[in-house]
Amino acid sequence: MSDSSTGERAARPSEEAAEAAILAVAGRPDAGRSVAPEEVARSLATGPDWQSLLPLVRRAAIRLAESGRLVIYRKGKPVDPADLRGVYRLGLPPQD
Repeated sequence: MSDSSTGERAARPSEEAAEAAILAVAGRPDAGRSVAPEEVARSLATGPDWQSLLPLVRRAAIRLAESGRLVIYRKGKPVDPADLRGVYRLGLPPQD
């Protein structure tokens, strides 16, 4: 039973996996205009500890927004990813 600690701790998702999860969750037909970062963290989690993935989701969201592949909303309005503070939501850029 010496490997019980490895069985309890699942591998953390990569930065690329977080980016892919954000785009997948935001792109679902039922997603609406925006999604909460908690939804993305839950989709990435392999166990009950999805809250620990929120910083990873935040970093990935900022990278995607900086590259123009995502819009970060605060109080329903797009925000500059460099000024991201507090509660936020994620959405795909509008299709023209």
